[in-house]
Amino acid sequence: MKDGLDIPGLRTFEEVLPEISSWTGCCNNGRCQWDLAKLSPRERHKHLETGVYPLVMPKPEEQA
Repeated sequence: MKDGLDIPGLRTFEEVLPEISSWTGCCNNGRCQWDLAKLSPRERHKHLETGVYPLVMPKPEEQA
C-alpha cells in the first residue's frame, strides 16, 4: 500500500481517508490476480459464494 499511494502532502485523517478508500476500491474491484483464478478479490469472493465463474470462457472447438 505504501508504494501505491502518494499522500505526502496530506496532513489530516479527513484528507487521507478518501485516498485510501479509492485505493482499496481499485484493488478490490479492478485488479485481477493470477492467484485468484484471474479474478479481482471481489469477483473471487462472489465466485466462491455462488459457484459461477464470472469470466467468459472460450468454448473448445469441435473436432470433425
